[in-house]
Amino acid sequence: MSLESFGHLSDGREVHRVTLSNGTLSVSLLTLGAIIQDVRLDGVDFPLTLGGRTARDYDGTMAHFGAIMGPVANRIRDARAEIDGETLSFDPNQDGQHTRHGGKAAFHRKIWRITDRDDDSVTFTLDVEDGEGGFPGKRRIEARYAIEGSSLIVELRGATDKPTLMNLACHGYWTMQPPGDWSGQHLRIAADRYLPTTDDNLPTGEIADVAGTPYDFREGVTLDTRTAPKLDNNFCLAEEDREMTSVATLTGPTGLTLEVSTTAPGLQLFGMGSFSVEEDTIHGAPYPKFAGLAFEPQHWPDAPTHPAFPSIVLRPGDVYEQLSRYEFTRAAG
Repeated sequence: MSLESFGHLSDGREVHRVTLSNGTLSVSLLTLGAIIQDVRLDGVDFPLTLGGRTARDYDGTMAHFGAIMGPVANRIRDARAEIDGETLSFDPNQDGQHTRHGGKAAFHRKIWRITDRDDDSVTFTLDVEDGEGGFPGKRRIEARYAIEGSSLIVELRGATDKPTLMNLACHGYWTMQPPGDWSGQHLRIAADRYLPTTDDNLPTGEIADVAGTPYDFREGVTLDTRTAPKLDNNFCLAEEDREMTSVATLTGPTGLTLEVSTTAPGLQLFGMGSFSVEEDTIHGAPYPKFAGLAFEPQHWPDAPTHPAFPSIVLRPGDVYEQLSRYEFTRAAG
């Protein structure tokens, strides 16, 4: 395990980088947003995640790349929600109306503390004040990363001293081929249902069957940006947290595969089709549209608006927990 300065953000805050390596897998992580900055697999000559080369690269378009999103990942309609009969108002940051990824309280723009580390793991911790961004409770958040063989393990935990909302998500962007676009990669998602969305990417409230839709990835689909639907939807894996379960695979044309397993009841899939990246990148070139796919284990988005969705209320004495595994394999030969 190594620790080094990664430079300074435009506001002067210093960012540090931790690198875990076991000879098979190497993972670099930042104190900014607990970001996954770089992932390398022995025998593969390109990074498997999308990331920036310097701290300043995360001041712009890549601000959320690889980060832990919270206190509530994804969207909250009209920037308000109700807990125990009390209406809470949050900072809107999507079209001045909805809250996305926590608004001004967003965890991905904060510097996290390193509170534990060894050769194969590191824990980042964030202490959040009561009322920040409109979210109640003094909260402690932990993100622990560990490498085991060719797997990256991500463990998220949260606690509060007041009833609050919590939905954390690891927002890594992945590619199993050098990033041009994600065409040619094979995607499988083990979900029978998904959440259709409005024009501003909010769930309509319908929990729809994937059968007969472009969102049926149960048997696997070879992706093509020319024919694929817009990818920014939650896939409904379960009604509540459960045991670790394999939920998705992404396979490149050479057989390089990412398998995602998680305890979370939802998986947001985002296809990076709405923007490109001009900043310096670890791949040595800007990222075009569709350069990577984001797999975000999480609870279902906009849950406070929809009573049929799994609740994201966290109460004092309870612990928010999410465990995910990203396993990388190469084809034999």
